[in-house]
Amino acid sequence: MIPSHENKNSPLLEFRNVTIIIREKIILDNISSTINEGEHIAILGPNGAGKSTFIRTINREYYPAVLDGYTSVFRMHGREIWNVWDLRAHLGIVSNDLLFSFNREITGREVILSGFFSSVGLFNHHVTAAMQDTADHILDFLEIDHLQQRPMTSLSSGEARRFLIGRALVHDPKTLILDEPTNSLDLHSLHTFRSLLRKIAQSGTGIILVTHNLHDIIPEIRRVILMKEGRFWKDGQKTELLTDETLTELFRVPLHVLKAGGYFYATGY
Repeated sequence: MIPSHENKNSPLLEFRNVTIIIREKIILDNISSTINEGEHIAILGPNGAGKSTFIRTINREYYPAVLDGYTSVFRMHGREIWNVWDLRAHLGIVSNDLLFSFNREITGREVILSGFFSSVGLFNHHVTAAMQDTADHILDFLEIDHLQQRPMTSLSSGEARRFLIGRALVHDPKTLILDEPTNSLDLHSLHTFRSLLRKIAQSGTGIILVTHNLHDIIPEIRRVILMKEGRFWKDGQKTELLTDETLTELFRVPLHVLKAGGYFYATGY
């Protein structure tokens, strides 16, 4: 059920003049942007640009600083105050922090079911038949049913990430946010993961992909936000922004961009 104060016609996420300060250091510097529900977006930038902090701000781990002369706005569907439980129907977040938290002796199926309780594994939770049915559907959709009884410690990085995506999908969120999802993946795992991400995007779930890898950007993503030194440096269509000149300036290394099969690749470094 949609919360009574939510405006479905408003943007999914709206940032205006948002600054995040951690231990007296500015990590996000006066960022502004609007992201609509169902939109596929890549947030691209080098390490240290503030990408993960942006995710933690969406997840309400960080809150905007109050600065003289600026009126900060951070809304989701027109609301500034949200119950974390209400957020789950709109946003599913998969981060590397989550991958670390689930590196333990619990099965892949338990990981997915734990999404219903926002827990790390199952304890004294009451798992209903409907929850089991949802888990079965997700296991089939993500093509990991054959791995469901294996402990997370025995899975590859790519396999473990698919179970965490399954955990994020149990509430059928409108948008899935992925933070550096292809770190440590080999070429086979990267191919499998990108195919899975395309499948999710084509199913109607919005994708917000946060990455420093150009080749992570699936063809379904058309809009790109480039992050640099804590700012949203450029925002526009990927065909206009993913160029030799722009990416050379962003990453501070000479780059040449190639396009093949709907993907962009950086060479020359």
